[in-house]
Amino acid sequence: MKRLLTAVVVLPFLIASILIASLWWVFVLMAAAAMVLGLWEFYLLAKRLKLQPDPAAGYIAGAALITISLQNDPALNILLVQFVIIILTVGVLIAATLRGAPFDKMIASAGATILGVLYIPFLGSHLVSVRTGFNPTLSAHLLSFFFLVLMGADAGAYYVGRAFGKHKLAPSISPGKTWEGAVGGVVAALAMGALAHFWFFRELPLKYILPLSIVMTLVGIFGDLAESALKRGAGAKDAANILPGHGGLLDRLDSLLFNAPLIYYFARFYFHS
Repeated sequence: MKRLLTAVVVLPFLIASILIASLWWVFVLMAAAAMVLGLWEFYLLAKRLKLQPDPAAGYIAGAALITISLQNDPALNILLVQFVIIILTVGVLIAATLRGAPFDKMIASAGATILGVLYIPFLGSHLVSVRTGFNPTLSAHLLSFFFLVLMGADAGAYYVGRAFGKHKLAPSISPGKTWEGAVGGVVAALAMGALAHFWFFRELPLKYILPLSIVMTLVGIFGDLAESALKRGAGAKDAANILPGHGGLLDRLDSLLFNAPLIYYFARFYFHS
């Protein structure tokens, strides 16, 4: 019930920000807020391991990456992102050095700071690029397809796994996930992909939309498992407890983050080739 209530509150704002061209800034604000909170949760996990990440550097770099994703010049984007990563890497190492001894966790702490930025705002900023880097109609179709498929896959895996799940998918990482749930997720994703095609996304043929739906589901499963492994390594059940019924925000972003570059670069090559 809590999962449903959370979706009822959040989904109308997400849908409006995707479908109404003038509300692009609402999508950007929602995405930025989600990435900031996700990064905060990531650094909480790092601190559970007695690491000392540099959150200020992470937030500044994350804000820079999100800002860069707003402009529609892929070549300039690459140069600016490289510049931010260089400054982040050098700055974090200098700051860790100047903090002084002990240095026994310097590598892990600096690595946690940089990984958090690459994992959350860097990957996630590709969704902002999808929203602002294509014409409004195509952007709305891409993001509607994206969320429809991944939310469908998540719901299919959850309910099929609960009803029929017997064979564990990765018991050492996430005991609740099953092969039956994974198959349910793929089937649901295919159904949602086909629905998207016949409903609003005719410009993307089924011969591409169905394989893309499968790939997105599989990538999402790995994203989910990677986030579960991070939590297990930090000895945490959830990244945090922000969303009722969902645990932490990072628990909701995991499959989206891994798939954000996939949908952006697929659209960039397919529709701009």
